[in-house]
Amino acid sequence: MTGHDARAAALKAARQRDSQDKRSRVLEVLEALQRTGTKITFAKVAKEANVSNWLAYSPGLREPIEAARRHQEEHGVEGPADSVPAQSRVSNASLKTDLALAQQQVKELREERNRLRERLRLHLGAELDRSDSSELVGRVDELSRTNTALTKEVQQAQADNRALGAKIESLEDDLTAARQSLRKMMRGA
Repeated sequence: MTGHDARAAALKAARQRDSQDKRSRVLEVLEALQRTGTKITFAKVAKEANVSNWLAYSPGLREPIEAARRHQEEHGVEGPADSVPAQSRVSNASLKTDLALAQQQVKELREERNRLRERLRLHLGAELDRSDSSELVGRVDELSRTNTALTKEVQQAQADNRALGAKIESLEDDLTAARQSLRKMMRGA
């Protein structure tokens, strides 16, 4: 075995020991968290064991952590007997009941909101129906007359514009002819 091979073997052995040490720490921390009743998460286990999160998710460690989490979900997370007073502890069943009640209340509030929207829509529609239709008809007639008058004004303005354009063209022709006559007279003089 060469010196290079010996160093490589020593590094490999050291890496395996380090990996084994980290895995042991993760399992020890997991057991300690279970004993104390602390909520188990992958991040919590990794932090307590002073290892990276990806190691906690690696095969061989992921399974016991997931099993401990399932156990806590099924049986509830209980801290040490003296850490949380009995009257302050909340069970999973209680939390689920609270959630179901809150969901039911949200459903009822949404239904009430929808009923109120419908009542408002009907009320506004009835209010429009009750409004004096002769007033609306008068307003529409007034707007129609105004529209007709404005349309006539626009048509008259367009006609005036065309007439002025034709007059300008005629005057430009006269001006051009006058300039040419003036030039001829200046050359002939």
